[in-house]
Amino acid sequence: MIQVAIAGLSLLLIGVPVAFALGLAGMLGVWLFGIPMGVVVTRLFTGVDSFIFLAVPFYILAAEIMSQGGITARLISIASTATSWLRGGTAFANIGASVMFAGISGSAVADSAALGRVFIEEMPKEGYRKDYAAALTVASSIIGPIIPPSGLAILMAAVSGLSVIDLFLAGVFPGLLLGGACAAVVAIGAIRGKLPKPRRIDMSDGVWRMVFEGAAVMTLPIVIVGGMVVGAYTATEGGGIAVAYATFLAVVVFRALDMKGLWRAFLKAARVSATIYLLVAAATILSYALNLLGISSWVSAAASMFEAQPTLFLFAIALLMLILGTFLDIGAAILIFVPLLMPAVYELGIDPLQAAMVVMLTLAIGLITPPVGVVLYVVMRVGNVRMLPLLRALMPFLIAELCAVALLCLVPEFSSWLPSLLNPR
Repeated sequence: MIQVAIAGLSLLLIGVPVAFALGLAGMLGVWLFGIPMGVVVTRLFTGVDSFIFLAVPFYILAAEIMSQGGITARLISIASTATSWLRGGTAFANIGASVMFAGISGSAVADSAALGRVFIEEMPKEGYRKDYAAALTVASSIIGPIIPPSGLAILMAAVSGLSVIDLFLAGVFPGLLLGGACAAVVAIGAIRGKLPKPRRIDMSDGVWRMVFEGAAVMTLPIVIVGGMVVGAYTATEGGGIAVAYATFLAVVVFRALDMKGLWRAFLKAARVSATIYLLVAAATILSYALNLLGISSWVSAAASMFEAQPTLFLFAIALLMLILGTFLDIGAAILIFVPLLMPAVYELGIDPLQAAMVVMLTLAIGLITPPVGVVLYVVMRVGNVRMLPLLRALMPFLIAELCAVALLCLVPEFSSWLPSLLNPR
């Protein structure tokens, strides 16, 4: 098993794409166990042979259509208007736009790229430091994979056996908790007078149009999650409805998307979906090999050390995921390690939704930490910001978000209350 781990890490470190690194390491494990390599082909297909995975392309396509349809500018206008009366209002608007954008895209990378282009350019004109604007964009972007609809929640459901709708509902408060952590850092800076004073916004024109557009956009996640809660449709069917609704808004209501833009959205969604499916298939091979080589017994032995301390086990999971998130793709980490950890979670009496949210939040933080923090590199490129100043400005936000993870470990109701209320099991 150690040889497999070393092989996988070595391939990642020399720059081999994640899916190929995982697949090759898994093939090595199968070979070491003496099983015919033809099994690998079967595992590749069975890894993606899940009804839940059919939902992934729909949600990706809906997000792409909304992004291509000029939704970003509308969300920023709404958030800026709502916070214009506060000191540091544009910083609060950055966080608010991320929360709203999370209900559309479900992606930290999309959030940081779309919002970063606007806020990192505009905030310095109002007196903010550029590295501060970039750090805030980075920190708030990881709300995207947590608040529903979330592609990450679909992956989690596929490997953990949990309900997609339960995971969608469980992500609402943890996502808002991350937003609140970022807002607390901004509020402290505003109280200390380190952020610019409120700026005036002319609200005489277009207020009702803005309210209408905002309501139309934010109806999308409500339609998706609400329909699933009442049992009108499954997660996959909800994805199809999301695509139809997003197309209607972008093409008919806002008239911001033509056929060329729609075609670009389809192409990009197809590429992203193919990448995810390849990653899922490769991670399945590696997970199969690790199970053959006895990693399950290792995890069980480690879990037995926390027999009377389930909260401490959650903190251990958080620490493990923070470390893994610094160098491993977030989807790959879920696909490989969640099936190994879930039996121990049940054995220790931990709410599985709480454990799932702890895993998702800590891995999302890995998106903004070097060396593999992909969101960092996106914002550095979009905002033309250097790594060290960005990391220095990011540190207070990172500490606040780690505190949010600690709260999630200590208070299971953050994850379980809304699912138990709206979708009692």
